[in-house]
Amino acid sequence: MRAVTFQGLHTPLAFETIADPTPGAGDVVVKVGRCGICGSDLHMTEDAAYGCQHGDVLGHEFAGEVVALGSGTQGLKTGDLVSVIPLKSCGQCEHCRKGTVQWCENFGLQGGGYAEYAVTRPNQCVKLPGDLSLADGAIVEPLAVALHGVNLSGMQTGDRVLVLGAGPIGLAVAFWAKRYGAAKVAVQDIATHQQDRALDMGADIFVVDPEDPIGGAERALGGKADVVFECVGIPGLIQQGVSQVRNDGTIVLLGLCTRPDTLNTFAMLSKQVRLITSAFFTRQEYEAALDALHQGAMEPRLLVTDTITLGDTPDVFESLKKRTNQCKVLIAP
Repeated sequence: MRAVTFQGLHTPLAFETIADPTPGAGDVVVKVGRCGICGSDLHMTEDAAYGCQHGDVLGHEFAGEVVALGSGTQGLKTGDLVSVIPLKSCGQCEHCRKGTVQWCENFGLQGGGYAEYAVTRPNQCVKLPGDLSLADGAIVEPLAVALHGVNLSGMQTGDRVLVLGAGPIGLAVAFWAKRYGAAKVAVQDIATHQQDRALDMGADIFVVDPEDPIGGAERALGGKADVVFECVGIPGLIQQGVSQVRNDGTIVLLGLCTRPDTLNTFAMLSKQVRLITSAFFTRQEYEAALDALHQGAMEPRLLVTDTITLGDTPDVFESLKKRTNQCKVLIAP
C-alpha cells in the first residue's frame, strides 16, 4: 500500500510503498478515507520526546471503511464506515468500561492514518451515522479533545472565556464554550490568519495585541476571564494566563509543550488560580462530538481548509511547520 512514513527527526516524511496490513485476532483493517494532520504530528517529527521510530506511519485523526476483520471481532462488518478513536486500550478493564480509556494500563496512541489502510481494534471504532461523511469522522478527535478541556474547566453559563491560540483545538474550544453558554468568548493569537474562522465558529472577539496582550484581552472581554484555555503549548503562556484570569479563576492547559516552563507560583497562589491539565478525552466525549455533527452543527466543519493526496503530504506537512492560512488539512488516501 501507499503510505507516508517517518524518516527521522528534522527530516521530511517519505511517500513510499509498504506492505499491506493483515488483521490478527481481534483486529480490524480500515481503508482510510480521510485523515487529519494534527499539530502534535508536526511536533513528533521535531522532538525526541514523542519516541517516533524510522518507518512509523503517523496520523491519529482518521475515519474510513472496514475492509477486513480478524478472528474474534464483534460488532462490526465489512463495509461499515467508522471514525477511529486513536486511544489503544484493552477494552475490558474498569477504565475502559467507564470510557476513560486514557487510563488503561495498555493505553497507547493509535497511528497509521497517513496510509491507504490502518489496523485498529473494534472497541476503537465508532460507526458513522448515515448522514455524516468520512471528513466529518476525521474531525471528531480534535473536537473531543476540546470538549474534554471545556468539561474539565467547570465553565458556567454566563462566563467570560479567553482562548489562547487560534489553531484547530483553540477554535474547537471556542465552539464548545459558546455552545455551552459562555457569555463572551475571546480568541487571542499573534496573527489574524484565523480571525474570520474563529468568529464563524463561535468566538465573539478576536484579539491580536502584541504590544499589550494582557490588557488587550481584558479590554475585549470587559474584564478578566473566568476561564482561560491555553491551546498553544509554548513556555510563558501559562504565566500570561495567570495575569489574564480573574481571582479564583481557572486555567485549562491543552497545549502540548515538551520544554520546561517557569511559573510564578506566588502570583497564582495570591489569586487562588486553579490550573487544570487536560489529557485526551473519554469515549463519551468522543461520541458527544460525533453526535454534535450528527445533530447538524456546521461550525466544526469550518476547521477544514484543504484536502490533499498522500503524495502531496510530505511537502504540505513541511509547509505547516510555519504559520500559514491553513487550519485543518485532511489527507484523502
